[in-house]
Amino acid sequence: MKLTHPEHAPPADAARSRAIKPVICYPVETLPRPDLAALRAARDGWTKTAEVIVPAREAKYFEVPAGCFFRITSTLGPQVGDLNLWAAEDLNERFFSGKTRALHGTHLSTGDQLWSSIPYLRPMATITEDTLDWYGIDEHGGSVHDVIGTRCDPYTHHMLSGGDNYHHCCHSNLTRALTEATGLMKHACEFHVHDVLNVFMCTGFTRDTGQYFMKASPVRPGDYLEFFAEIDLGGALSACPGGDCSSEHSSDAAACYPLLVEVFTPKAPPAGRVSPARNGYDRTHGCDLD
Repeated sequence: MKLTHPEHAPPADAARSRAIKPVICYPVETLPRPDLAALRAARDGWTKTAEVIVPAREAKYFEVPAGCFFRITSTLGPQVGDLNLWAAEDLNERFFSGKTRALHGTHLSTGDQLWSSIPYLRPMATITEDTLDWYGIDEHGGSVHDVIGTRCDPYTHHMLSGGDNYHHCCHSNLTRALTEATGLMKHACEFHVHDVLNVFMCTGFTRDTGQYFMKASPVRPGDYLEFFAEIDLGGALSACPGGDCSSEHSSDAAACYPLLVEVFTPKAPPAGRVSPARNGYDRTHGCDLD
C-alpha cells in the first residue's frame, strides 16, 4: 500500500501527469509471430508418445522434443499447476516469466510464447490452444494462466507463519522433481527452479492497494492448455497444494487433484517451421576489455 507523506503534496500539474497516455514498453509488432494455423494443422494424425500423471501436492518432470506438442489437462477436479521449463540440454536456459510478462502481458493464452532467460532469450514454447480463453478479464481484474506469481515456497511460508515442516509448496515439489530427474544434489537443483507459469490459476492485482490476489480457478475436468515445443524442452509441473487456490496455496486441507501431461508427436513438422536460434546479441555490453 502506498502512503503519502503530508509534505508531498501533488504538484499543480498533477492532473496533466495522470492524463498522459501510457506507452507500451515492448511493442510486439516486430516480433516474428507464430503461424497458429500451421501449428494446428500439424496436429492432424499426431501420435501420443508420452504421458505423465502429476499427483496432488507433488511435481513430476517430463521432456518434450522440439517440434512436438504437450498438453496440461485438468483431471478429477479444479486444480492449479505451477510450470517450469528448461532447455533440455542446458538447465541455465530456463523460462523467463518477467520478459514473457513484459512482451505478452500478465496472463497468457493462445498465440503467446514462453521466452527463455537472458542471454538466450528465444521462444521456448507457443501456446496453441487454451480452453479457458473464454474467461478474459473479470470484474475484479482477475484472469487465468498468470506470469506474475512466483510459486508458493517454504521460505515465505516460514517468514509469514513460522512453519518449518511443510514440504509440499510448489518450490519444494519442483526441486524434488528436478532432483529425481537429473540426479543432481537437491541444493544444486533448487537454484534451477524459477518463477512459473501459473497454469489455470485465476489472479490479478487489487485496484486499491495493488496487491497480488488469487480466487477460485474456473478450470474443470477436461480443460487443457496446449503448447508447441519450439526447442527441446525439459519441464516440471507441480499440482499446487492450494487446489483451485480459492482460499490458500500452502495447505493440507484444500481439495487437490492430479494433473495430466501428454506429449504428442506430429506426422510431419509444421509447414515452414524453423527452430529459433539463441539470441544474436554479441554480449560485449559496450566493454572494451581483453
